[in-house]
Amino acid sequence: MKTYFASWFRAPETLFLLFLFLVSDLSAQIPPGYYDAANGKTGVALQAALHNIIKGHTVISYAGLWTAFYTTDDKPNGKVWDMYSDIPDGTPNGNPPYTYTFGTDQCGNYSVEGDCYNREHSWPKSWFNDTPPMNSDLFHIYPTDGKVNGMRDNYPYGTVSSPSWTSENGSKLGTCTWPGYTGTVFEPINGYKGDLARGYFYMSTRYYTEDAGWAGSPATTGSQLKPWELQLMLHWSDTDPVSQKETDRNNTIYGMQHNRNPFIDHPEYASLIWGSQTGTGDANTGDHQLLVYPNPATDRCTVYLPATVTWNSLHPVLVSMTGIRQTPSFTIRETGIELNLESLRKGIYFMAVTGESAVYQAKIVKE
Repeated sequence: MKTYFASWFRAPETLFLLFLFLVSDLSAQIPPGYYDAANGKTGVALQAALHNIIKGHTVISYAGLWTAFYTTDDKPNGKVWDMYSDIPDGTPNGNPPYTYTFGTDQCGNYSVEGDCYNREHSWPKSWFNDTPPMNSDLFHIYPTDGKVNGMRDNYPYGTVSSPSWTSENGSKLGTCTWPGYTGTVFEPINGYKGDLARGYFYMSTRYYTEDAGWAGSPATTGSQLKPWELQLMLHWSDTDPVSQKETDRNNTIYGMQHNRNPFIDHPEYASLIWGSQTGTGDANTGDHQLLVYPNPATDRCTVYLPATVTWNSLHPVLVSMTGIRQTPSFTIRETGIELNLESLRKGIYFMAVTGESAVYQAKIVKE
């Protein structure tokens, strides 16, 4: 259990929230059976099942976000964990340009980086008309430097080659270079791209069918991501895996909102719902198309098949682009086949899994 000593001499609401957060942190792990209703599902059926699991969360007030940040976004040294200004440990030249103290450095006014931190809606408020409960849902709201937050504005996330502006930690603003969009976008640093992508998957699922009247954006239609943004978020989620920071934050928010981000607990759900960003499988294209996660993969990946397949009858085979047949070792898991790719060279492999009455196919990229 974490213990924090915030400002005890604040408004009664703040004191109550702080007390609630400290108590609830005692039992913030995944409850047994939490995701049982999602087992064996893919595509829209899986998204709907997850929506039903995480909907109706306990709503934290917008003002209460300030206090929530004390435990959801605290660095090991007790400072504010601002993903728009931080540089992760282990990164070359990895000291953040500035740090913030909770409460003391809360915005307020700002004019340059390092002045103060405020509340950043990674899914901008204008996209859902700044209405509750979305406007205080902690799974997409983070403390960030006021200046960088202002520069990001309500632009989508994207990739930038020639930035018009760069923050002190290397986040960039500029014309999008990711296929499908050429407008202005904001690109955070690599170490936090997966965090933000899984926050977007949460928003699309938590508010699935609850987005009537949302204004939308160049990246979204209601609560759903447009194809170009979806492909980018799948890519970011694959290339920046779940960190301990995300797991801790998920557990802490569960103690407050009493719901979880499924894509932190089970990152493979993204591929099972929307398919792979490399085009290796789509849950909506038919039963004979396999889903693979992660893809690209390094040492291991998991292959998901329809729930009707008898697992013990499967015989996976990989064929390289040069026609060389590979028979990787594999382990049958509860939800899929885990392939061991350690002995394979880097490249593209076509996979076939022969079942009792059908052949299932996929493409796997070994990095």
